Amino acid sequence: MKLPVYLFTGFLEGGKTSMIQESLNDQNFNSGEKTLVLMCEEGIEELDPSKFWGQNVRIEYIDQELKLSSEFLQSLTKAHKTDRVIIEYNGMWLLQSLYNAMPSNWAIYQNVMFADANSFLNYNNNMRQLTVDKLRDAEMLVLNRASERINKEEIHKIVRGVSRRVAIVYDYPDGHVEYDEIEDPLPFDIQAPIIEIADEDYALWYRDLSEETDTYQGKCVKFKGMVATDPRLSQNSIILGRHIMTCCVDDIQYGGLVCVFSEPISLKTGAWITVKGTIQMEACRLYKNKGPVLYVEETEFAVPPKQEVATFY
Repeated sequence: MKLPVYLFTGFLEGGKTSMIQESLNDQNFNSGEKTLVLMCEEGIEELDPSKFWGQNVRIEYIDQELKLSSEFLQSLTKAHKTDRVIIEYNGMWLLQSLYNAMPSNWAIYQNVMFADANSFLNYNNNMRQLTVDKLRDAEMLVLNRASERINKEEIHKIVRGVSRRVAIVYDYPDGHVEYDEIEDPLPFDIQAPIIEIADEDYALWYRDLSEETDTYQGKCVKFKGMVATDPRLSQNSIILGRHIMTCCVDDIQYGGLVCVFSEPISLKTGAWITVKGTIQMEACRLYKNKGPVLYVEETEFAVPPKQEVATFY
């Protein structure tokens, strides 16, 4: 059985420690489970164990990212005979460091990002890579100390540029909360007989395809992409996609899907083509599980888009 991990991310003064304190004070959450809390940064707020519902909580402090290792984390859970883990993660550390160090029997049950609503945009402007890193896998973004002065439209745009799944919650000083309900229509018609993807919309479409795979089963799509070949594919198959930048040059990755033609083809890596075809979700050597495979019906050579690297803005 996997050991449940509750992951709280975000930057200093975002409210992570307060949320952990409130959770452990609550009998409904802390009713006897042996809980290990890993504190990876030191803020103004400190946990007060005297207010915890039970004396079943153990706190460990990790002050260096280099200390994160599977052996070290496993030793902590064994030493404390842990039933579950709560992590207050350092906002200046990349989450991949934690993912690489997590023991194989750990599983993230909840991933919530916390931020001060008044400084969120500044953090994004000055530390975009770290902001994206925390938002990418979060289930919820809790923006504390919200006020009527904050720019919700801009915050929505920033968050949706990274993830369409994360719920956005505004927590006001008087105790009431509001959920982001700004409509976020896609720039292409998912119900059209042929879903035509404009060059500037490729990043948004590829993310939607990755997150809402079942929606595209049997759909006819037309888009432009750059060819990539792979020896694991048959002679009538290629990968077609674009390089996508989420936040900065360092995170540019090629995002494409397998395309199957009716006969062998001789396209070379780097060629630009436009294809139209039907997507089927099925097993493929290049995917760990099922993934989108485009059965090509029409193809033509194309000129590269004005901006070859696709972005979300």
